[in-house]
Amino acid sequence: MPDPAGAFAIETHGLSKHFGRHTAVDGLTMSVPAGAIAGFIGPNGAGKTTTLRLLLGLVRPDAGSATVLGHSLTEFERYLPRVGALVEAPAFYPGLSGRTNLEVLARLGSHPGSRVGELLEVVGLSDRARDRVGTYSLGMKQRLGVAMALLPDPELLILDEPANGLDPLGIIEMREMLRRLAGQGKTILLSSHLLGELEQLTDWLIMLNQGKALFCGPARELLAQLVEVVVEAQDAVQLDLVGRIAGEAGYTVTKEDRILRIACSAGFADTLKRQAREAGAPDLAIRVREASLEQLFLALLKGERS
Repeated sequence: MPDPAGAFAIETHGLSKHFGRHTAVDGLTMSVPAGAIAGFIGPNGAGKTTTLRLLLGLVRPDAGSATVLGHSLTEFERYLPRVGALVEAPAFYPGLSGRTNLEVLARLGSHPGSRVGELLEVVGLSDRARDRVGTYSLGMKQRLGVAMALLPDPELLILDEPANGLDPLGIIEMREMLRRLAGQGKTILLSSHLLGELEQLTDWLIMLNQGKALFCGPARELLAQLVEVVVEAQDAVQLDLVGRIAGEAGYTVTKEDRILRIACSAGFADTLKRQAREAGAPDLAIRVREASLEQLFLALLKGERS
């Protein structure tokens, strides 16, 4: 868990990037504490990949500023040797083995050759290390991409959808690997659409929409903003009535047979019980539990768009 009072590995202030008339990143202000596993989430087109490319010096900002590992984006040559990254699909020589691909990259980057075997073990590819990359599955290529990003033994690891193509076991192994890396003191910025996975893994969250940060802070603070109210009733009329009350209050309601799931503020749960009783729906079983990251994400997007 990062020290909230500690230094930030990444800070941006009013960062913007335009492509013609399209604004990909719009005055983005966010931060990632050193030592955090930070989840970077948002709908397609929210500006996540462009932000990562800005941080890696692959594109230049049109406005604003940022620092990575204490250095400005204008000094990318001072921090990039301490950064490992997997952004979009990794590129390899398909006719060469996984091991040879990493050995070539290690030589080009002046990294110790001894790291190749270590990293193949870390990402679980030792048994396929001598096979041509052209025979690898998408998930195996993703794992090899993570090994590539780890070659410089980076302080900061930036990963864009690293679980893409992985089966459930592979996702669990990726999660455990990232936790081990964080335990070594590395900072990890992780972009993913697997919100349930991020909920288990991250201690810091950045939620992006239309190039702006809807939320940036400790994951526990975001998860504390909403609860899930589960309402059960045998009478479908009473259930519909409760759904209308919650919907008119602006909350997201999901119906499953004779159950309603409502993502709402903690205070609304008691209000809902009272209003349902007053409206003629007394025969309800109402339970309150923590909302999921997916429910929070959808609620924030709904609030942004309404």
